[in-house]
Amino acid sequence: MNATESSTERPEGTARTRVVLVDDHRMFRTGVRAEIGEAVEVVGEADDVASAVAVVTETRPEVVLLDVHLPGGGGVEVLRQCAALIPAVRFLALSVSDAAEDVIGVIRGGARGYVTKSITGDELIRAIGRVGEGDAVFSPRLAGFVLDAFAATDVPPIDEDLDRLTQREREVLRLIARGYAYKEIARRLVISVKTVETHVSAVLRKLQLSNRHELTRWATDRRLV
Repeated sequence: MNATESSTERPEGTARTRVVLVDDHRMFRTGVRAEIGEAVEVVGEADDVASAVAVVTETRPEVVLLDVHLPGGGGVEVLRQCAALIPAVRFLALSVSDAAEDVIGVIRGGARGYVTKSITGDELIRAIGRVGEGDAVFSPRLAGFVLDAFAATDVPPIDEDLDRLTQREREVLRLIARGYAYKEIARRLVISVKTVETHVSAVLRKLQLSNRHELTRWATDRRLV
């Protein structure tokens, strides 16, 4: 996706934060732009990893609003490919997920903050401003995940099996392990049942498991549930 210039005029004498929106749902991006477009300058949008890296590299915004679950490898992959641009470009994760592993994953990847999609427009504008100034910003209960993770003296070993899964596959895995039916998962993640089935098949194949019962036991052993 090519960068798109904001049509909102910059208030005289006021420098607005230049922002790129990265989310795979067009309607969500449209809604965010409508909420914050007067207060910031939206210089680009992207809907997957490849287009996000291209737009961020081209526009060099001050802040990137980054969804955690994206086609092509997720927000962590965007951060990895844009590592050379950090800290000149600062990343603020904006996700429906409040899972500890998602929060810790993007923060370890270089994001400056993590807020959930329940945030209001005014709160998001303030969060963008603070991240743009170099502060770290988190939705209230998420800060504890980060403090616990980085305060731990015993750093857990890298799980190579888990690392094979994309962010979306991990989310489906977690919901399957919690006992959700495919239709319930589809509603929660706003995807089709067929897409859920595809993700489950991919997870089983990558982890060399045979069924959802083995998958649930695997996730429980790793405290992912």
